[in-house]
Amino acid sequence: MKQNSPELASPIRNFSLQLSPTPRGARLARLLATEQLRSWGLPLDPARQVIAELAANAAAHGRIPGRDFRLLLHVVADTLRIEVTDTRGDRLPSPRLPDPDTESGRGLLLVDALADRWGVTPGLPPRKTVWAELDL
Repeated sequence: MKQNSPELASPIRNFSLQLSPTPRGARLARLLATEQLRSWGLPLDPARQVIAELAANAAAHGRIPGRDFRLLLHVVADTLRIEVTDTRGDRLPSPRLPDPDTESGRGLLLVDALADRWGVTPGLPPRKTVWAELDL
């Protein structure tokens, strides 16, 4: 009896979007990525929270008018990789504890808590990619 190879049983999947670096673009990234994960039959959480945080950061901190950000979902074997590329390579993210009274500034702390791995990769100027990986 012939068995399927692991490569055939777990196809490589990709999903990519280019969106405006606005709150609306960040919301669309979360909503459309959630639907893509659902269509692939993958767990929605914590992926949608990580996507929401990375997209919101691209809209808030990676914003340059007229330059979009890109969301990429990449599944290989049992790993979901989420990448958000923006055009502010000069602004590298770093998680830090905000003042207890502030309502924002916790996004990377959430990503750090929810993702199995995450980091930042410099791209061709002026780009950078913030990525997170989730073991499925």
